[in-house]
Amino acid sequence: MSRSTLQIAAIVLLLGVVAYAASLGDNQEASTPQGRSEVLFWHFWGGADRATVEEIVRRFNESQDEHYVRAIAMPGNNLDLKFFLAVAGGDPPDLLNIDDPVIADWGARGAILPLDAFAPAEEVRQAEKWLFPAARRLATYDGRLYALPNGLDIRALYYHQTLLDQYGLKPPETLADLDQIETTIAPPGQKSYQRHGYLPDSRRLWPWGYVFGGQFYNKETHQVTADDPQIVASLEWMVGFRQRYGPAEIAAFRSGDQSLPGKAFPLLAGRYAVMMDGQWRVRDIRAFQAAQRERGEPITQFGVCPLPPPPGGKTRAGWVNGNNFVVPRGAKNAAGAWAFMKFWSGLGHETEAAQTCVAGGWIPVSGQVVQQPQFQAFLKEEPMFAQFVDLAGSENQYPIPVVPAGAFFDSEIKNVAERAMLRTEEPDCAAMLKEATRVIQRQIDAARESVE
Repeated sequence: MSRSTLQIAAIVLLLGVVAYAASLGDNQEASTPQGRSEVLFWHFWGGADRATVEEIVRRFNESQDEHYVRAIAMPGNNLDLKFFLAVAGGDPPDLLNIDDPVIADWGARGAILPLDAFAPAEEVRQAEKWLFPAARRLATYDGRLYALPNGLDIRALYYHQTLLDQYGLKPPETLADLDQIETTIAPPGQKSYQRHGYLPDSRRLWPWGYVFGGQFYNKETHQVTADDPQIVASLEWMVGFRQRYGPAEIAAFRSGDQSLPGKAFPLLAGRYAVMMDGQWRVRDIRAFQAAQRERGEPITQFGVCPLPPPPGGKTRAGWVNGNNFVVPRGAKNAAGAWAFMKFWSGLGHETEAAQTCVAGGWIPVSGQVVQQPQFQAFLKEEPMFAQFVDLAGSENQYPIPVVPAGAFFDSEIKNVAERAMLRTEEPDCAAMLKEATRVIQRQIDAARESVE
């Protein structure tokens, strides 16, 4: 059997697996009611989140009598492969939710449709104005919305207030404050450390680059700018911790984080006074405090603050990610998909979306959803979560650039930061970022040429 025949056979087999998995999901639910158009919706949520998704679907199906959403959970790896095989086979879902930086790649290949290809033009214009700037950037490729976001992920600093109080320190408002927290709690020169005030994560050059005032890509000239002086400065600041303590100490301390039981949030163990993370950690903190309360122990206090800028940097800045609804080429019910997207995200359904975001612990993609009474009541109960929501509305939150080869862009930036922080030789941050800029630009150009 030839190699091409084997490849075709493998594709047919995988398509069969996808179809079989979809049929299993269909058999678990009632058939589509007569007179309604089915919307086949693929998503990646599992566990408790899957139950929340199914409740949203139920609410939508009961809210109208034109469409009927059938949700198929596709957790695990290779969702993108399954998706492309379904598109190539001419039998894609009507709607897919994704959280990876692939919108530009899929849009450039024609695998997904821009919103204006199937939604009313006036509603697309409304969506552009309605979305937070961060959400609009996340979903826009080549000047057109290719997705409708339904939730945002924001990074901020969690601080261990009880620990800071022990050292007479306050939450950081400037980068100098953050440096002071670190050197006070972990004075350089010791042989080993039980805790650190703050250690930068090599995966977090994206947010710090934006906080320092840099931009990784110029969308006007289509040029990668990862060697922006402000981004170089942010990496040099991160590398300063390696120079202060040595790469071996940083690597060893980070390794200790991984040994915590159940992948616990290291801040809860008192290993740090300050850590960067996303809004989902609020749940971990509340569960930790509830357990302390049940045991009759003093309640450890925590808080959240924005990433503190250096002089000349940007306030309320950082890196944003999120979940996006996309409609594939060949969708049989794009109109129904659009109706469900709006219901979940809140475009014209702000009250419903507020209920959805409270149930899922998700950050809305529009200020109009945030202002709903139910969501405002939730924020009053969760002031730490409210800090993330406030940052979501900032003009200074940016995603990974929405360009072809976006996943490669992301990986290369993280690799540069890891090499700079952990390798034994002294790094030249400017030279490393200049080389990364060249490599990423070449990859983006090649990706563009492959679809032209």
